[in-house]
Parts: sequence; C-alpha cells; structure tokens
Amino acid sequence: MTSIGALVVGAACLLSACGGGSDTGATASNAPAGSAPAASGIKLINPGKLTTCTNLPYEPFQYKQGDKTVGFDVDIVDLAAKKLGVTQDIVDIDFAVIKSGAALNAGKCDVAAAGMTITPERQKNLLFSDPYFDATQALLAKKGTGAKSLEDVKAKNLKLGAQASTTGLDYVKGKGFDPTEFADSPKELLGLQSGQADVIVQDLPVVLTWLKKPEIADKFELIASLDTGEQYGIGMKKGNDALAKVVNEEIAKAKSDGTYEQIFVKWFGKKPGELGAS
Repeated sequence: MTSIGALVVGAACLLSACGGGSDTGATASNAPAGSAPAASGIKLINPGKLTTCTNLPYEPFQYKQGDKTVGFDVDIVDLAAKKLGVTQDIVDIDFAVIKSGAALNAGKCDVAAAGMTITPERQKNLLFSDPYFDATQALLAKKGTGAKSLEDVKAKNLKLGAQASTTGLDYVKGKGFDPTEFADSPKELLGLQSGQADVIVQDLPVVLTWLKKPEIADKFELIASLDTGEQYGIGMKKGNDALAKVVNEEIAKAKSDGTYEQIFVKWFGKKPGELGAS
C-alpha cells in the first residue's frame, strides 16, 4: 500500500486475519503473555505466536479466504515464523496505525506486513526489514476515457481517486493532484465503480488482481503503470534488531534457494521482474 499504503508483506506485515492464523505448525510456549521466548531468545508479545498487524483486504498480499487470511505477505512472514518455531497470528488494523508505528509500540503485534512501502518518513517510526518486493503504482480507469497517463487525467479534467495514507496518494499529490481519498482499497474500487472517481491510483499487483474478475475487466482498464521505485518491507518496533535479523535471514535464504520465486509465482502468476509485462 504502498499504504502502502505498505510486507514487508514478503517479509513485512503479513499474517492471518484478525484472530486467524496460518497453517505453520508449532508448539505453543508456556511463557506468560508479553514475554514469550522464541528461538534465539527473541521475545514475542504472545506465547508461541508471531503476531502480525495488517490491513485487510489487500489482495493478493493479504485477504480472507474463508476463515483464513492468505496472501503473498502471509507466506513471507510464515518463513520467519517457521524459523522461530511458532505460528503466525494476524491482526487486522487500520493502516495509518501500522505505518505510524503506534500498533507495534502499543504491543499489538511483533511485525507489520501490509504491502508497506519503505519510506524515510516511515523509517523514523519503524524498523524495516530488507526489501522483499519491488513495487510500482498503476492507474485504473473506466473504459473510454481516452487517458493514457497522469497528464491525460489532468488535461481531460478526470476525477482522480486514491487510497488514504498510501504512497500512491503521496505520489499523485506530488504531481499537483488533489484526489478524492478512500479509506481502503475496497472503498477505492467502489468509488471508481460508483462514479466518485474516473481514475484511481493503486499498487500494480492489486490492480492486476482486480482485473482478473470479469465484472471489473468488462468496465475498467489499466491505462498506465507508474514506475515509482518503491520497495516493500516488513515493519518492526524500533530496536528489535534480533527479530529483524531473523526476518532478513529468511528473506535472503528464500531468495537464494528458490522459495521466494515459488511464493511469487503462486500469488502473481509470473516470476519476479516479469509482473509488469503483458
């Protein structure tokens, strides 16, 4: 999310939905809540669990599938959970509370994985993992606008929408736009469908996932990709270097042994570096 408005969702803020969890097997610790020791002496806020804050839904990074939370970020965080010998537990929370570091500082979670872009401003409040996903923005518009760029959106006086608290919003504001803001990605898409916006800016993988649905593809089209040079990271509380070390090691290991590529293809249908290709 790049709200991003956001995973480290690969190794960033992921997990299972509010109260949910992944299938990663582990034996729960008997240590008291708030001081549960995991591998390498790392303390977790809940015994036997790596608790992840995320903002649902943000398909394909994290979303509900039945009573489970699944997605790319979930699988990335699961790598660290498995290394620690615990299960991942996901907490659904407002993205603004995640990116500010408030959720981590309040002990709501150990990590934050929510398709979250690493930015200098966010680094003031969060300890980020190494990047686990190269992100870019995209413009989704109703068919027939004739627009092919942000410049066209402005020239044609089209109504632009963006998700609140995201880097996509920041990007278009930096280009002189004053878009209508929507609280989350589903509301943003609904705004496009209902005519509150003619064009919306959102992370490319999210837009591509929407366009897999016939009812979306019939009426809307991807008109431009915006190469914003963003990268997602998994957020942790400042000073939690021991946990960051484990997360970074597991991301690096997954990239070297082919696991990362397998997870990537599973959720995006293409290999890393090929996502924007037609």
